[in-house]
Amino acid sequence: MSVVGVDACKKGWIAVELRDGAPPTAHFLAHIDDVRRAAPDAEVIAIDIPIGLPSAEPREADIASRLQLGPRRSSVFSTPPRDVLLAESHALATKLAVELTGKGISQQSWALRSRILEVEEWLPRAPCAVVEVHPEVSFSVMLGGPASASKKTWAGMVERVLALAAVGIHLHDVRGDATIEAVTDDMLDAGAAAWSASRVRAGKAQSFPSVPPRDEFGRAIAIWA
Repeated sequence: MSVVGVDACKKGWIAVELRDGAPPTAHFLAHIDDVRRAAPDAEVIAIDIPIGLPSAEPREADIASRLQLGPRRSSVFSTPPRDVLLAESHALATKLAVELTGKGISQQSWALRSRILEVEEWLPRAPCAVVEVHPEVSFSVMLGGPASASKKTWAGMVERVLALAAVGIHLHDVRGDATIEAVTDDMLDAGAAAWSASRVRAGKAQSFPSVPPRDEFGRAIAIWA
C-alpha cells in the first residue's frame, strides 16, 4: 500500500508515491484520474488544490494557513467562490468576485480554474481518501517553522530538498517521465504533499483550521500537514 502527493505542472500533474521500505517514485498524470492507474493501491492522496469552495466569505483553511506561514503567507491564495470560477471570462469573474467578496480575482488564481474544477469533478470517483494540502504549510511543519528562503532561490531549493531527505524522501532517486515534465518546484511540492499524505494515513497530521468546517458534500474544508 502507498500514499501519494500531487502537484499541478504545466501539462498535467506530478504525483510522488511513497511506499514503506522503497525509494519514492514519481508519475506524470495527464489528468488527475490517471492516479488510479499510476498508484492503484494508494490509501491516501494529498493534492495541492482547493477542496471545498466558498460561496463568498474567505475559507478558514486559507486564513489559518497564512497565520502558520507568517512571512511566507503570500504563497496562500484566496480560494475564489464557485460562481466566480464558473464565469465565462476573467473579466466576468473579476466583476462577480468584487460583488461577492469585495476583491477581484488575479490572473494566477483564474489560471487555476480548470484544475480546481477538474479535481472537484473527480472527487466523487476518487479511489481512496483525498485531502487538500499546501506545500509551504507542509514544509513549515516539517521544518518546525516557515522556510527561510523562497523555493525559487537556490537556498530555498536546498533547504527543502534537505528537509525532505531528513524525513526519508530522497527525490534524487526518482526517475522517469515525471522528472522531464516537472520543474523543480513541482517535484518538491509533490514530495511535500506525499509527506503530508503519510501523516494523514498515520493519524499524525495537523489540520488548518484545527476544527474544519464541512462543505455541502460533507467533506472537511482544511489544509493538512
